[in-house]
Amino acid sequence: MTTSIDFGPQADEVKRVIAGVRDAQLTAPTPCDGLPVAALLHHLDTLTVAFRGAAGKEAQPPGPQPDAAHLAADWRTSIPAQLDALAAGWREPDAWEGSTDIAGMRMPGGEVGVVALNEVLVHGWDLAAATSQGYRADDASARACYEFGQGLAIHAPEMRNGMYGPVVPVPGDAPLLDRLLGQAGRDPAWTPPG
Repeated sequence: MTTSIDFGPQADEVKRVIAGVRDAQLTAPTPCDGLPVAALLHHLDTLTVAFRGAAGKEAQPPGPQPDAAHLAADWRTSIPAQLDALAAGWREPDAWEGSTDIAGMRMPGGEVGVVALNEVLVHGWDLAAATSQGYRADDASARACYEFGQGLAIHAPEMRNGMYGPVVPVPGDAPLLDRLLGQAGRDPAWTPPG
């Protein structure tokens, strides 16, 4: 079993970033190729619900593709509320034990928890970068996500390649968040074009 990690600090940071998104930025590009800000928000919307369900051992089928046209009108309140529910769900010790289903796959609960945290942390950074906001990674969250990415690269490279783009080289002495972003296929220096 993976030791449980409190999603709260990272969820709070992503909520802060969401609050700073301006309507004029919804069509802006993000570090995720082909996804504008609205589509990234839609992805955060759907993944928070799916991973909350997985914490409660509710089978989760594959989710929809990120789609700006399907971003809920109340996203400014619904996504932060879902981030709170996600954090609460993963505070339950049972969430980290046994197995659960996510995206139609059965996986150990502890692994699903780290995948969920990784999605929140990395996509939170994507959103912050796309909207020219600063971003702080919770130390425990960043460490768990970095170790997760390293493990994927060694033990499941095909899964790693399916989740991320090519590794972006980052110096070994760079801050942990930068190293995490590099292994997740992000350039830590990415800024919106123009």
